Amino acid sequence: MVTIKRALISVSDKTGVLDFAKELNKFGVEILSTGGTAKLLRQNNVEVKDVSEHTGFPEMLDGRVKTLHPNIHGGLLALRDNQEHMETIKKHNIGLIDMVVVNLYPFEKTTQKPGVSIEEVIENIDIGGPSMLRSAAKNHESVAVVSSPEDYGRVTEELKRNNGKLPRELLRELAIDVFVRTSRYDAAIFNYLSNHFKNKPQAESFPGELSLGFEKVQDLRYGENPHQKAAFYREKGKTKGLANTKQLQGKELSFNNILDLSATFELVKEFGNPAAVVVKHNNPCGVAEDSKLDRAYLSAWKCDSLSAFGGIVALNREMDLATAKLIAKSGFLECIIAPGFTREALELFKNKKNLRLLESFDTQILDEPDLKRVSGGLLLQEKDLESFNPGNLKAVTRKKPTRQQMESLIFGWTVAKYVKSNAIVLTKGTKTVGIGAGQMSRVDAVMLAIKKSGGLCKNSCLASDAFFPKPDAITEAAKAGIKAIIQPGGSISDQEIIKACDKHKIAMVTTGMRHFRH
Repeated sequence: MVTIKRALISVSDKTGVLDFAKELNKFGVEILSTGGTAKLLRQNNVEVKDVSEHTGFPEMLDGRVKTLHPNIHGGLLALRDNQEHMETIKKHNIGLIDMVVVNLYPFEKTTQKPGVSIEEVIENIDIGGPSMLRSAAKNHESVAVVSSPEDYGRVTEELKRNNGKLPRELLRELAIDVFVRTSRYDAAIFNYLSNHFKNKPQAESFPGELSLGFEKVQDLRYGENPHQKAAFYREKGKTKGLANTKQLQGKELSFNNILDLSATFELVKEFGNPAAVVVKHNNPCGVAEDSKLDRAYLSAWKCDSLSAFGGIVALNREMDLATAKLIAKSGFLECIIAPGFTREALELFKNKKNLRLLESFDTQILDEPDLKRVSGGLLLQEKDLESFNPGNLKAVTRKKPTRQQMESLIFGWTVAKYVKSNAIVLTKGTKTVGIGAGQMSRVDAVMLAIKKSGGLCKNSCLASDAFFPKPDAITEAAKAGIKAIIQPGGSISDQEIIKACDKHKIAMVTTGMRHFRH
């Protein structure tokens, strides 16, 4: 057990600090403090000694230097069972400090402010705070270090339970928390400044070292399978994205739910008109855009109602009652995510206790790196946000697509970007009628999409996420009555592919870019 006789309190986030300081006072703890924290405590009748009085030096350089002093760090770092240390402390009249209560300048919050200047960002890089935290955490066998308001409660309970003393088990836990917190803090500073000051050419835009900071949102019941443990993390400092979505009802999200929700909501954001997406196992099984949301949903669900069972639905408009009624008749669904829900829609679903409803006002696609874990490493790439100018599409066949076909081809091409490769998307207007996903050969993806269409492929348009290596897929498309194709082009067999399209009177356009998704 460690008896707490003197504590240094200096916090940016003052949540709960007054009550905590009062509890320390009850045990006769002497409190050292600085600036605004000291002022708050004095105004509320908590006895405080200024750090400047304790060190014999005033705060200086606009507060940049106030705790960086041997009277502070000597009092924190001295080993209590080391005779030489204790003689040195006594010789220099340094008082021991048994507890540090510090949280850091709000660097990440500052960087999120609209129009924030680099000068303000730099002033919010804490120096004294991390130094005190690390000194105290290093000497955790003798010093308690409290780095978050969330810890005030359990520290207070232990002080009460042990008459002003703290168990070393707690001190070790608090120290570990510090090193997690300071490492994330440093990573956030590194990431912001390296991005702000980067002057390397685009080909060298990825950092030589990658520091990532994430905080746990929740433990999950299990991972992809029940025998796998799992948890969900949010990127530090980010206020947008799926990790910041509000769940309105339903049971806890699963690992697979979260993966599917991400794929679903990212796709639906691509469309400007009312749109609906149904995803199963990370692949769209139905997508539609319409002037009315309920019609868009019905078209998306009808594309593959069999696969839609147990799926995830995303909408890019507030869910109204008409759409809610259609969804309620669709059978079992895991989750629905939308920018909002009308009161009537929520009322309709309130008895479906297991149906998860999520609200997200984040309707813009985030430009953030795409990370993929591999054994022993990590792959990092730019997100596939590249768009194309429809005016630059190249018609390569004798037969040219009609205006209506071109609209359908562009819609299908957008959907194909979110379908696992090899990917084939069949469309009529702005709705999918058949999707072939994740096949090892392109012709198999074509045949699967045709099968999924249930005959609706006749007079449809086809989008392929990559080029055709052989004309066999064109032959299958012709048999099914497909009338127009969009694909990247670039195969050594391009001329054979074009010749096959001309033979079957299929219009084809090329984009010059592909959309592999693994």
